[in-house]
Amino acid sequence: MSLNKKRGLLFIISGPAGSGKTTIINKLLDTGDFVFSVSATTREPRPGEVDGVDYFFVTKENFKDRIRRGEMLEYAQYVDNYYGTPRRAVEDLLNEGKDVLLDIEVQGALQVMQQMKEAVSVLILPPNSKELEKRLRSRGTESESVIKARLERAHLEFKYFLKYKYVVISKDNCVDEAADEIRAIKKAESLRSNINTDIRDNFFDSNQGGNNI
Repeated sequence: MSLNKKRGLLFIISGPAGSGKTTIINKLLDTGDFVFSVSATTREPRPGEVDGVDYFFVTKENFKDRIRRGEMLEYAQYVDNYYGTPRRAVEDLLNEGKDVLLDIEVQGALQVMQQMKEAVSVLILPPNSKELEKRLRSRGTESESVIKARLERAHLEFKYFLKYKYVVISKDNCVDEAADEIRAIKKAESLRSNINTDIRDNFFDSNQGGNNI
């Protein structure tokens, strides 16, 4: 990586079903604020899915080898398949100076926070639990048992509220506002002194001993 190129920021974005997370993330990606990190999975590709674009499609043996070698930032097993975030793909994007977005659930987010302390974690929530239930029911696509399961999961995950560095409230019909708040977080994080060492190093002429600060 070039000495003058600043390393990109890693953003973790989580939120329960019905929080508006996916719509907000799509808004941020469409406007080029972030690049999306492609996950790896052991499931078979669905019609139209492209390897390296939708997912990295790998065998179970390959995925387990990656876990053993510490090459996964986070992973989980659902039913009979593994899903996770390859560390190398994320590191390559960050070293290119790109700001990377991970869309992952709380358990995966906690794994990434543990491994990459510099990650910027954002939890997206609706205004309250009643609004969350209202949104889930308004979809009209899920059974009562699925809705209850999603609400129970949201309540369980809420106990990790303080693990996240930022919280963004997703109000109805306010996608742009929520996206703007995440952009503001990104701007503030990009100005932190500990990632702007080039300013420190270049503020004084070398003859003035600026590097001794």
